[in-house]
Order: sequence, then C-alpha cells, then structure tokens
Amino acid sequence: MSRWVFLRGLTRESRHWGTLPARWEAAGLGRPLLPDLPGNGALSAQPAPWSVRDMVTAVRRQLTAAGVPGPYRVLAMSLGAMAATEWASAYPEEVSGLVLVNTSMRPFCTPAQRLRPRNWGRLLRVAQRWRDRAYCERTIHAITCARTDTLAADLAQWQAIAADAPVSRQAALAQLLAAARYCAPAEPPRCPVLLLASAADRLVNPACSARIAQAWDVPLLTHHWAGHDLPHDDPQWVCDAVARAGSRFG
Repeated sequence: MSRWVFLRGLTRESRHWGTLPARWEAAGLGRPLLPDLPGNGALSAQPAPWSVRDMVTAVRRQLTAAGVPGPYRVLAMSLGAMAATEWASAYPEEVSGLVLVNTSMRPFCTPAQRLRPRNWGRLLRVAQRWRDRAYCERTIHAITCARTDTLAADLAQWQAIAADAPVSRQAALAQLLAAARYCAPAEPPRCPVLLLASAADRLVNPACSARIAQAWDVPLLTHHWAGHDLPHDDPQWVCDAVARAGSRFG
C-alpha cells in the first residue's frame, strides 16, 4: 500500500496541519509524510521557487532523501494541491491518488474566484506588515479559518512557528506568483482524484473546486461551514471523507 504525503499551501508548513496527521493515523490511514515546500518550515532558509514545477522537484528530493519510495497518495491543500496535480501529471508512476483541498487552477477558474477581491486589501496590508507576525497571523486566521474556539492557542502556535522558521517576504511573493501563473495540464491526472471544498471558504471561491471536478469528471465533497483551512476547522471530517473513499486510493 502506498504512503500518504501531505502538502500545505502558501507560506504554511508541516506544523500547520495541526491535529490532522495524528487523527489520520488514528483513522487507520497510516502515518503521513510531511515534506515542506522550499521557503517554508524545514526549508525556510532555502529560496522559494518561482514555479510549481520546481516545487515538485523539491518535494521529490525530500522523499528520496527520506528513503521512502513511491508510489504515493497525496493529500494537498491550495498551492500544495497545484504541486500535487503537477506531480501526478509529470510523474504519473509516482502518484497513485490525489485528495485536493480548496484549490484553484487555471484554466478552470477566474482570478476573482481564485482570490476573492474582498481580501486583496487585507493581503496587501499583510505584505506591508510582514514582520509583524501577530498582525499577520491574526489576519490570516480571520481569512482562512471559520472555527474560532481555538483562536488564542492557534495564534500562539502560529507565531511560535513563524519565530522558529520564518518565511521571508520574498518567499511569500514567489509562492504567490507561482500559484497565480500555474496552469493545469489539459489532461486530468491518470490516478483517482477526490476534491474537498469548503462552502464558507472566504479566500478561494468553492466554485473553483466545482469547476475542476466537472472538467475532470471526479467526485467533489463539500463541507458546509468550514473555511479555507478545512484541515484546521474540521480535521476529523477530512479523515472520514477520505476513509469513506476507501478503495479508490488503493
């Protein structure tokens, strides 16, 4: 049985998965591998690539160095889901299944769907105040999370992560531009694909996942109240959704 690999999104790292990896293992789905994208987490000192394809190269290198051979099943969120799609398209023999969470890709989605205009000003202020991590993490939480009962603990943890492995403004810009420029291949991935979306996503319009699902003729499951960071808001739902998919992912 192939191992699961988790890929996070823009400026986020493996520790931002929160309780999902432990819940995943408890659900009988195995212990996931948690590589970081360059510029984030364990690779925060490395320059961030300006293309999704180069992010895939970095992920493959990490897995090779870890000595864990493929094929892999990949659960990926947002920018990470673009990298997962490119990986499955460029190296189909390495990827046996994809679960893509709240993602968006050209040519399926418009710029306004991929990044809701109401957030443009807020994200610009985040870029301007990048070194003020209390402000940035609070703003990111407000945009991406619907669940607020853990707000104080989330912000404390996120600020501690930022202090331990700071993501540079340049890395954030490189990742943003890579995401904006990424265009999915004309043909869908050859492996089984499941899309997960949040109806209350305030960052990315859930219509993006619906359009991808329709274009690729793959299933889409929608969470009715979670925000963009679905693994934060309801990690158990994510585990249950994938567990129910069962044999689709080998």
